[in-house]
Amino acid sequence: MIDQDEIVRVVDKLRGDAVVVPSMRAVIGWERTIGDMNRVIPLDSAYIPSAMGKASSFALGLCLARPDTKVIVLDGDGGLLMNLGTLVTVANKAPRNLYHFVMDNGVYATTGGQRVPGAGQASFVGMAREAGYARTYQFEDLEEFTTQAQQILDEPGPTLICLKTVPDVRLPQERAVPRVPRPVPSQVVREAQRQLGTGG
Repeated sequence: MIDQDEIVRVVDKLRGDAVVVPSMRAVIGWERTIGDMNRVIPLDSAYIPSAMGKASSFALGLCLARPDTKVIVLDGDGGLLMNLGTLVTVANKAPRNLYHFVMDNGVYATTGGQRVPGAGQASFVGMAREAGYARTYQFEDLEEFTTQAQQILDEPGPTLICLKTVPDVRLPQERAVPRVPRPVPSQVVREAQRQLGTGG
């Protein structure tokens, strides 16, 4: 099992000018570990209402709009389960610039750690492979992932990388602490347009 913060550090070190789309707890991990939000489009309920399950679809849209830009999505197993059809859609569109990381911790960490359906049984790598992803990988060891991460990001996608992670569960006391003020959805979109050089 790998600590999510270590994954975030590896991704940030190797991403170059890629756009990163973290979702749900990965947003918290990115803020806590990296802090720099340049070319980062956060998708969680504090930034974008009803964002859970949408990260891979949003990232696919970015890939199609900007095929010259590498897009890294940091998804969760619970989020992907809400939108499994995205695997077929991504494979059908075959964006060579999409790298779909799935933090597979077996629980809904944002809502307190409830077990996700199929935890320990369902294979996201198997589903992505059968859907038609160009490449799939699974890691349970940080050193093995770190050793191969650069090569994975150098290969054309779409690629799904399933990472068996330690749950980063949102605790009751965390809910009681006010969150740092964040931009409203329209500001998030405008900032993304500014960073990518699109829109007004």
